[in-house]
Amino acid sequence: MSTAKIAISIDHSLLERIDYLVRKKIFPNRSKVIQEAVKEKIEKLDKRRLAVECAKLDPEFEQALADEGLKGDIESWPKY
Repeated sequence: MSTAKIAISIDHSLLERIDYLVRKKIFPNRSKVIQEAVKEKIEKLDKRRLAVECAKLDPEFEQALADEGLKGDIESWPKY
């Protein structure tokens, strides 16, 4: 995976917490702390978006579609 350097501004108290994690060797460096935090946040947002979209689905309609598809699949199976 290629990486790119960026510059960010960060609250001093948050930076102190990041540095603490590095000193305790929980992360190898500041960059890794921030990369992991951003990755985690994006994954949570993606899951939330998926949950929102799933909530829009009509369970009865989805079940009817599934049942219809299964019925067609079963009817096409060879008879033994």
